[in-house]
Amino acid sequence: MASATPSRFQRLIKAIHRDLVLLHTRWMGLLFPQQDVSDGFGLKRWVPTSTSGWVIYQLWSVIGTPALFVIYPLALLGLIVRYYAWRIGRIAFDLGVIGAALVSAAGWGILLAVAYLYGIPFEGIVSVAIASVVAISSAVFAMGFARVDGRWTTVLLSYPFAVTALFLPPVVTALYSQTIAEVVFPMSIRVANWILGNILTVGDINAILVEQFDLVGIAYIGMWVAISVPIGWLLGFLVTLADLTRPRTEAPEKSESRIPGQD
Repeated sequence: MASATPSRFQRLIKAIHRDLVLLHTRWMGLLFPQQDVSDGFGLKRWVPTSTSGWVIYQLWSVIGTPALFVIYPLALLGLIVRYYAWRIGRIAFDLGVIGAALVSAAGWGILLAVAYLYGIPFEGIVSVAIASVVAISSAVFAMGFARVDGRWTTVLLSYPFAVTALFLPPVVTALYSQTIAEVVFPMSIRVANWILGNILTVGDINAILVEQFDLVGIAYIGMWVAISVPIGWLLGFLVTLADLTRPRTEAPEKSESRIPGQD
């Protein structure tokens, strides 16, 4: 006799179906706000009563359906980003902005002390100190904007500053340390060439940048700041998709780690 308990595969299919239905309903709600998106199951679909409205409704539904198969994998990736962002954010918020800044400063201070004790040249110590200021400042800004109410503030400002806190310290250090520069600068050049050759080809933006700017010195900082912003926006966009797919209605420990098919 077959077990009445659904298999893991059946639960997975059911969860994916729920997510797709919820996302599609939210898509329909862009033009037809009467859609009920309060739950993943048993959604109450409002359908226009006029012929023209019904036609537009069906066309909008057809347009949104194939897009789901592109958006949904991104939403699942967003669940992963959201989970780790939440874990990091929980620690940061428990400490508070000042507490996090003090902890970060203490960590970088220990690194400076180690550098001094091991006889690292003064130039190297200066580079570590500058990198610490950059990292601490970016992290504090990221936390500050994350505390401001509103999803868009977090997406547009908090995530880019958080990425900047990761990217800039090694670049700043490379400006003052030949050893680190031999790693960071060639890698930066490879990244810049890839972006110029694959992304910034529209409107000859790449040619304009090559003509107007030389990738030397402080230009490396400008480059990585410019890269940090869209990467931060991308991460924020993925988390937003995750929130649309799996709204945070449960305790973080339970809801954040769930994947489709888990009970």
